[in-house]
Amino acid sequence: MQASCPKCAHKVVVDDAKAPDRAFTVKCPKCQTPVKFPAKSAAAAPPPEPAPAPAAPRTPAEDMRADMMAQLRREMGLGTGAEAAGKRALVALADAGQASAISQALSRQGYTVDTFDDSGEAARLLEQGVYSVVVTGRTAAGAGKGETLHQRVGRLNPEGRRAVFVVLVGDEFKTGDGTQAFAAMADLVLNGRDAAGAEAVLRSSMAERIRLYQLFSDARRRLEASAG
Repeated sequence: MQASCPKCAHKVVVDDAKAPDRAFTVKCPKCQTPVKFPAKSAAAAPPPEPAPAPAAPRTPAEDMRADMMAQLRREMGLGTGAEAAGKRALVALADAGQASAISQALSRQGYTVDTFDDSGEAARLLEQGVYSVVVTGRTAAGAGKGETLHQRVGRLNPEGRRAVFVVLVGDEFKTGDGTQAFAAMADLVLNGRDAAGAEAVLRSSMAERIRLYQLFSDARRRLEASAG
């Protein structure tokens, strides 16, 4: 055990084996000032850990930005980390090879992929907001009855439609053609021959959509602020 003299700062050392269990004092050998020592149990106890510093409060602007980004991720269904559980994709293509290739590309991006043949069950789940990505064809009708999945997507309400990234696959499309995608009411079009190498264009198109929605959200926030 050791302590410093409060008067001359001389270091006073006491053999642990000879120190009493209770608190005690020893005269400084240099200036004879009493130097206090704690009890052995107190001296042996580790110092308490300092309390963590409180987090700095966020500014109103930071709160607004955090809320906006959370809302954007909810609308887009393209969140990461804790939100990854909501990353579900529906692949409904008649061509099994194309369906497999695109499913693998989406899986590598963190999506849970379900595959259907444009069935009514797929449409029901879509309308319930289960999927954030839908990959299908424009004309395929699955079992040959009723609406195509693409037509069901077109009947979603605006909020529901904005939450779904729609990919149409067909031999009539040129991969990544924005004009064709707009005319077909899709977010991305893929030629069936490009399905095996679709991961890069899927990733870049989804990132671009997130960027555009950021601009949309910023504009909407400014409009609401000016109206208030």
